[in-house]
Amino acid sequence: MPHAVRPRTLPRPGPAPAPRPRTPRVRSLIDADALRVLHRAARVLLDDLPQLTDGLVAALQEREPAYRAAVEDDATETWQEVHRSLRHSISSLLDPRGARDAARRCSWKIGATRAEQGLPLDALLHAFRLGGSLVWQGLVDETSRTAPEDVRLLVHVASDVWDFVDEHCTLVADAYRQTERQLAWRRENRVRLLAAALLDGTSRIADLPEAARALGLPEHGRYVVVAVAGGRPAGCPGAQAALAPGVRVHWHTGVDADHGIVLVEDGTESVVPKERPAGARVGVSSEVDGLSAVGEARRLADTALSLCPEEGGTVHLTEHLPAALVASSPELGAALAERLLGPLARLEPADAEVLLDTLATWLACDGSAQRAARRLYCHRNTVLNRLRRYEQLTGRSLSRPTDLIEVGLALTARTLLHP
Repeated sequence: MPHAVRPRTLPRPGPAPAPRPRTPRVRSLIDADALRVLHRAARVLLDDLPQLTDGLVAALQEREPAYRAAVEDDATETWQEVHRSLRHSISSLLDPRGARDAARRCSWKIGATRAEQGLPLDALLHAFRLGGSLVWQGLVDETSRTAPEDVRLLVHVASDVWDFVDEHCTLVADAYRQTERQLAWRRENRVRLLAAALLDGTSRIADLPEAARALGLPEHGRYVVVAVAGGRPAGCPGAQAALAPGVRVHWHTGVDADHGIVLVEDGTESVVPKERPAGARVGVSSEVDGLSAVGEARRLADTALSLCPEEGGTVHLTEHLPAALVASSPELGAALAERLLGPLARLEPADAEVLLDTLATWLACDGSAQRAARRLYCHRNTVLNRLRRYEQLTGRSLSRPTDLIEVGLALTARTLLHP
């Protein structure tokens, strides 16, 4: 585990670094003596490895809170990790070439494992520095005990020790960051899959608690789904600008539209602000209960979005239910329009258009011929004559409620299906 012994700038993330080529040099007799001193002390440390491991674990518990918690959670595994790392480190001092690859694999595995467990990287690097300091102090102490006159020779191998330290600090940091990126990608992908299943209506009941945790939304609550297309503001996550401030929402980005799963909380007046990004088309579903019903809400939001004009706007489904009925079943809408408006096709196109405009205006004026006449710039009797002509051509009676409902739906279908 720990190989570092002195503070250094943390290495930048990247793949596991390849061994750095070194320029061969001819060691002097002093270097040879220094290596002899180093190896002699390292063999003693290797023989006393369990005691050295106990010392490092104790130091970690005392000086690093994150490792204190790790020891409390699994003391045996932590001790074994420390033991393996120290053994590889000291073995590398004795046989740099033979033990190098195994030591690198050990450090990489520790970095990756601790990233998966959520141990902070700073704590991990601190542990490596503590371990490196402990090993170096052990080398100095052992040499001072058995051959004090040789302590000065350790200076000549210090650069080799620090190079080793730097290499393994880079390894553990790179392994940690690479694993952290992989974990983040997996989490993001899982969240996206859970949100997609909710919106598609294919989420399993057993997955709802996990989806609630991942999305940061309650499993049981009132929701609407907002579908947004066009005019997405640059720099905004999803289509956040289409919602009122403070609204709790999870955005799911799509190809043709973004969908927001919006929690409707008590006191919320509206999830959609009056001002929208230029060109944005927004469809808002009716409310549903619980995340399990989000799939139905998404379908309703898409229906509302289909009713939005191309130049932009917001359509709340609950305010356009007749149009939504037609849009959700275009085949039936077309059949209804043909049945109620088809007879007008026998007229000249201009005459048919006049009758249709008059009929639509009269309905928009709540059946008032007087108001419709003002809008159409004609006499009230002209409006009434056109309405009677429609009744004669179609056999429908505008005074009969069922016929009146069908005429309104037929005009809506004509507008939606033949814009």
